[in-house]
Amino acid sequence: MRAESAKVDAVTLSRFLPSVKASYIFMFLLIATLGFYIVYPLVLILLNSFNVAAIGAPPTYGLQAWKEAFDNPGIWVSLWNTIKVAVASNALIFPVGALIAWILARTNIPFAHGFEFLFWIAFMLPSLAVTFGWMLLLDPYTGLINMGLKKIPFLTGAALDIYSFWGIVWVHFVSGIDAVVILLTPTLRRMDASFEEASEVAGASTVGTMLRITLPMMTPALVVVFLLRLIRSLESFETELLLGIPWGFYVYSTKIVDLARQEPPLLNQAAALASMILVFLAVVVPTQQSLIRRREFTTVTGRFKPKLIALGRWKYPALTAMCLVIALAVAFPVLSVLGGSFMVRFGFFDMAQTWTLAHWRGALTDARFILALKNTLIVAGGAALVGVILFSLVAYVLVRTKLPGRSILDAMCWIPSAIPGVLAGLGLLWFFLGTPIFQQLYGTLVVIMIASIMGGVTIATQIIKANFIQLGKELEEASWMCGAGFWRTYFKVVFPLMAQTLILIAVLKFVFAARNTASIILLATSETRTLGLLALDQIASGYPEVASTTILLVVLLSTGVALVARFFGLQLGIRD
Repeated sequence: MRAESAKVDAVTLSRFLPSVKASYIFMFLLIATLGFYIVYPLVLILLNSFNVAAIGAPPTYGLQAWKEAFDNPGIWVSLWNTIKVAVASNALIFPVGALIAWILARTNIPFAHGFEFLFWIAFMLPSLAVTFGWMLLLDPYTGLINMGLKKIPFLTGAALDIYSFWGIVWVHFVSGIDAVVILLTPTLRRMDASFEEASEVAGASTVGTMLRITLPMMTPALVVVFLLRLIRSLESFETELLLGIPWGFYVYSTKIVDLARQEPPLLNQAAALASMILVFLAVVVPTQQSLIRRREFTTVTGRFKPKLIALGRWKYPALTAMCLVIALAVAFPVLSVLGGSFMVRFGFFDMAQTWTLAHWRGALTDARFILALKNTLIVAGGAALVGVILFSLVAYVLVRTKLPGRSILDAMCWIPSAIPGVLAGLGLLWFFLGTPIFQQLYGTLVVIMIASIMGGVTIATQIIKANFIQLGKELEEASWMCGAGFWRTYFKVVFPLMAQTLILIAVLKFVFAARNTASIILLATSETRTLGLLALDQIASGYPEVASTTILLVVLLSTGVALVARFFGLQLGIRD
């Protein structure tokens, strides 16, 4: 048996690449590629935080940038604002999201799977659309909700102001619940119910069982989801840009962009601020992983059986609450953006002409809009195509080979999950400006595409790795034994077997690239703007109705492609 296994391993290695030497070169190229675009930009951030020379001048190192950063009260205020927003928003998002996930997975609430799908739709929505939708609803002067509240006799002035700290927290709340729900619901649904049954037999109540059994068993998943939620709140950019800048409220991401866009650009101070966040993440992420490794829980066993808890008289109140959450996260903001795209002046219903198609006609004939749409499709399509090929190769090497350096490659794939978008964009900015052979690429769509591809390394490789682990090697080995080479086997055998998974990855990459703004705002020019960046410019220029058309198209691209691919993706792959 061992001899047969050794023979198969030899065939695998020889078919993977023509020689052992070539296989090492291939692994080196993979590590070098990811390292060049993931690790090296972060090193440049740290290095240039000590570079006191002017842009374009030979580097001179010192502590001046750090001293100026520490002496700049605006930087400390932005860091404190970041902490406040992250703490306040996650204090609301996490318990509510976890409760919703528990209701969907472990109770008999009607339409549970339908609600779970709607939360996926909410997850696909660009945060720009949600933020702008609530701007149209809660603007102090023209917001529809505030205009309705002003008609109440005892209320004077705007009752609700979206341009405030709690306005920012509110948008984070309604746009952040979806991620917690879609991450925790499958885990709760697959959890072994025998422990909870034993607790109830012993006389514990449903609440007591949930607190003493379910919650401890879910601790690892809760810690991971909480960390991901925390990093996502640090990644937030559009919300603070649109709701914070008008009243001088900066978080670290908007402060970095502000420093980079000053004349002359204060890139060294921006690098110093980014380095502070990197140090924080370098402490938090390993600590979280260490905590998970110390505690082992088996939540899914061969004997697991899902048990649905009867809600009784709470069924319909829970159903109503679920509908309200979906309305707040999806329906209200999307409908307000849709209405804004057809109104002459949003919020003014007493005008002689309230509705118009002029914004859509103008958008579809505007050269800037057409260029931004073209750029978005090229970047999103390129990121989806290149991402699927690159990430599937990386996952294949990690799972199917025993080449040295796999641990390094795997570690590199995890780094982007801990790096907020603006930091990644700043690192790539230093990379393309400071590396002579790549300077010619700055200002092209290639740069935007690279930033969009690297942003999804972690989730893509982990999903594909999980599927490769579940996929048997017999068909690949049969192909190799019949004389097929690696690439023929890969595209004729592996790709069809992995079709549905690869479609999922391609869709996710397309959606994330189409709606991405944080990691590309420092890299884009007027010729390489995407629809998201164009919408930000339109809002800043005071054209919210025009911006509505642009944002709505981003929504259609994000959710529409996901829905179509989901429908057709079920028809692809190997059939019985």
